[in-house]
Amino acid sequence: MPAPRVLVCAGLNHRDSQRELGTPDRVEPLLFLKPVSSVIGSGAPIVCPAGIAALDVSAELAVVIGRPTRGVAPEAAMAHVAGFTCANDIAVREWMRTEEQWFAAKGADGFCPLGPRIVALDDLEDRLITLRINGEVRRSGAVGDLIWGVPELLALATRHVTLGPGDVLLTGSPAAPATARPGDHVEVVVDGIGTLSNSVVRAGEEP
Repeated sequence: MPAPRVLVCAGLNHRDSQRELGTPDRVEPLLFLKPVSSVIGSGAPIVCPAGIAALDVSAELAVVIGRPTRGVAPEAAMAHVAGFTCANDIAVREWMRTEEQWFAAKGADGFCPLGPRIVALDDLEDRLITLRINGEVRRSGAVGDLIWGVPELLALATRHVTLGPGDVLLTGSPAAPATARPGDHVEVVVDGIGTLSNSVVRAGEEP
């Protein structure tokens, strides 16, 4: 599978997270982009920028596109999917409050861990997405808890952007983000895929 060219992310795709973050119910999900330079693999360090005490971390199901996709209907969307992997949508909450486009807040280098493998999955709705920090479960929910599922998100995203093989769609967290600090170990687990595992380090302390 080629490396991604485009990373499309869905935000506020769960009513619990909308309420916890104080945002109104949306008619459509909030879609935004992350640069490909934000991608790191399982085992790579997540670097907390200088002057930032903690990061928002989210456990998400990521969709890997298998063939060129533009303007696909929801009922045809799954035929364009090569498989699924785990994702961690990382953000600096302080920067989100001052950035309308979230360029640095969600797009900094290393702010999109993906992995550990791409798997073809059926029966998505009941698959559990779990976020663990230092071995403790901090967030958990099923794929079916998302407001907009994979077919609907692909249809919405490809109204505007052509996605190709290797491109990735993050479907959103089934619960509000949790907080991780330098020294913490963060794991994203999706049933049937495995565990995406990364440690948070301070800037300048990378191995």
